Amino acid sequence: MDVLALLNHAANFAAPAFWLALLLPWLGRFLTGKRASAFSRPAQFGLIFLAGLVVLAIGLLLLGQDGKMLTYLALVATAASGQWLIRKG
Repeated sequence: MDVLALLNHAANFAAPAFWLALLLPWLGRFLTGKRASAFSRPAQFGLIFLAGLVVLAIGLLLLGQDGKMLTYLALVATAASGQWLIRKG
């Protein structure tokens, strides 16, 4: 596998966590109102993205392959719970 293929695989592996982390801070503001958050939007993105990558890596290690629905379910649950905690519950 060459370097470009490796980068492509890494980008596709991280894409679900990236898009979820990018959209949740903006959607959270509309769904929970204009309550003040404990963190800025870039910090929220970073925390949710990091948690999402950890969940995806654990899912890959436990299940043996990427893209299992159980892993994506855990990703969404972790990101939503993290966003809820960041928005002060």
